Amino acid sequence: MTPGLLGGIDWFPLGLSLKVAGVATLIALVAGVALGWVFSRFRFPGRSVLEAAFMLPLVLPPTVIGYAILVAAGRRSPLGNWLREHLDYSIIFHWHGAVIASAVVALPLVLKSAGAAFNQVDRSLEAAASTLRQPRWSVFLRITLPLAWPGILAGTLLAFARAMGEFGASLMVAGSIPQRTQTLSMAIYDAAQAGEDDVALVLVVVTSVLSIAILVLSNRLFSPR
Repeated sequence: MTPGLLGGIDWFPLGLSLKVAGVATLIALVAGVALGWVFSRFRFPGRSVLEAAFMLPLVLPPTVIGYAILVAAGRRSPLGNWLREHLDYSIIFHWHGAVIASAVVALPLVLKSAGAAFNQVDRSLEAAASTLRQPRWSVFLRITLPLAWPGILAGTLLAFARAMGEFGASLMVAGSIPQRTQTLSMAIYDAAQAGEDDVALVLVVVTSVLSIAILVLSNRLFSPR
């Protein structure tokens, strides 16, 4: 039995998937909450178009998202070329690339839930806080965010589940390199392609159990109390 194997199954993809999904969800949470608050509190020209642009990853094929990341930050892009020349760094064939891909596809879930949660906050409470000469950031942290947090958390859990299952965009950006960039979804695909049905079945069960647990918790947060 080689290191990292248990019962003939390599559990590295599970650990990597949890790490990638965790970091990607944190990125999506920060960006999604900020964007959700802006879209729910401000009206400006082009707002609906801009919001739709951020929601695109929800409906676009993963390969399109992966290609867009390659164009924006690949080795032949200005950004990718600068990173390689000055920092000797590239997201291509690196687990960081999977993080970026997962964050992009998870962002719409946080954004949509955060926007809906902020819209449900009683604006009179924010107005009352403002009359006490509280700055906007203080009103947001003390009033708006705590009241909207259950809805935001529910969307964040869905985003984590989505990031855990990300495949297409991550495959294009990070590849499926064993012990380096192979996540759980990629390991299932590779096992099925290699005819290792028992391994694929175990990994599918693990993925399904994790996803069900996340969805149950998310549904409890969404349910009215």
